[in-house]
Amino acid sequence: MPRTVEITDLLLREAQQSLLETSMALEDVAPVFEDLDNAGYWSVECWGGTAFNSCIRFLNEDPWERLRTYRRLLPKSRLQMLLRGQNLVEHRNFDDSIVSRFVEKAAQNGIDVFRILDALNDVRNLRASVEAVKKAGKHAQGSICYGPSPVHTITAFVDIAQRIREMGCDSICVHDVDGLLKPQAAYDLVKGIKQKCGSDTLVSVHTHSTTGVTMVSLMKAIEAGCDIVDSAISSLALGRGHNPTESVVAMLEGTGYESRLDIERLQRIKRHIAKVRPRYGELFHQPIGVETEIFQHQIPAAVILSMEYQLKGQGAPHLLDEVLGEIQNVRRDAGYPALAIPASEILGTQAMFNVLRGKYKVITSEFADLMLGYYGTPLGEKDPDVLAKAAIRANKPAISCRPADLLEPSWEPRRAEAVALGCNGSDEDILTYAMFPKTATKFFQTRAAGAKEISRELSEAKSGPEPAAPGSASNNAGPSRSYIISIRGEEHRVTVTPAQ
Repeated sequence: MPRTVEITDLLLREAQQSLLETSMALEDVAPVFEDLDNAGYWSVECWGGTAFNSCIRFLNEDPWERLRTYRRLLPKSRLQMLLRGQNLVEHRNFDDSIVSRFVEKAAQNGIDVFRILDALNDVRNLRASVEAVKKAGKHAQGSICYGPSPVHTITAFVDIAQRIREMGCDSICVHDVDGLLKPQAAYDLVKGIKQKCGSDTLVSVHTHSTTGVTMVSLMKAIEAGCDIVDSAISSLALGRGHNPTESVVAMLEGTGYESRLDIERLQRIKRHIAKVRPRYGELFHQPIGVETEIFQHQIPAAVILSMEYQLKGQGAPHLLDEVLGEIQNVRRDAGYPALAIPASEILGTQAMFNVLRGKYKVITSEFADLMLGYYGTPLGEKDPDVLAKAAIRANKPAISCRPADLLEPSWEPRRAEAVALGCNGSDEDILTYAMFPKTATKFFQTRAAGAKEISRELSEAKSGPEPAAPGSASNNAGPSRSYIISIRGEEHRVTVTPAQ
């Protein structure tokens, strides 16, 4: 009898981030929710990572309200989020009081599976999140950030997986943000995890299609015992995105493996996303095809795009290849952190300064903190000369403890600040402010202004005279306007008719 391979769907979050560089408007994806909820996925990734910031920065949406909407419209699905360990959904460490509160509220608002990772593979940075997830009674999926280097061998990755498993995680994810996971490495790594952590350990594999080889890698991982693989619907897949779900389903046919997915529902999802995707095409243009050069420089596609923008701003786009080469030098000097956020962005920016200004003539504060251990400890040894320069730049010592151990509890101070700046007093609003204080403050102001305008129009509509009969001369105050107001997660449609 065929063994079932489970699928995690990426449509609602990372597929959008990878190919559109933003989050799609909710009305563009809402029509597929019924099919998504009944297609047979193991989980639906919908929240966390950059998507949280995108809601308040670009869409003027409350990310918590979006999560509650997902929960309401996907009642049968395990909802999954990406959590950057002690960084949560940002690029800096938060103290344990913020971490535990964030996980608690995410669980209460609808998240079932927390995929938790750390860019340095410092397992200590996962501990607070894992403990909070377990306390909430949810599924903790600890992640290995995959990226080969002289110190990142299969044995080293398997050892990290064992430590993650011993921490209490319910499953382990091999998380490849670059498309660097080659087929044989996928087989050896999954096989090693199963042998070291136990054959009953759930193993998931996440990778990108950028380099063109990772569909084969998924098959080899499955042959080694992988239980869950990530994919995206084909109309929002490939390129710098992910492998297509329909292709994974077809690949398994006749192999002794099968998925539980309903292909007719997948086709309906595909057709709808194909119809709405062009709305975003005029803003964002991604390379089409395969980028095998990533095997040489190992730089994630998102970092390459960021470097292109920054170098154009400096009037030096011709230096891109030199900067990409320098990133690996900087990575070596920093002890070979994995090239996941935030480490990838920190290394990329420092490499750009090295090329433009001279080798470590300018050291960013973030790179200094990375060198000095304030993000955690990578597997490799750091260059002592660069370490000394970083200490001078930051004017503070290197550390070897868990970075969050140095942070004071900040929940109460953030609460006081957020309330003073106009948040609604909910824990969710306070957490939004704690993550992104500047952006959140603007969002609170915009939201308050919108609510005030709606209240004014409702008041005018209520107190004004009865509308004139249709066709009368005085019936010229303009058309009615409709609004959707959300109160405690429930949506209410209100139609406002201008007073005569």
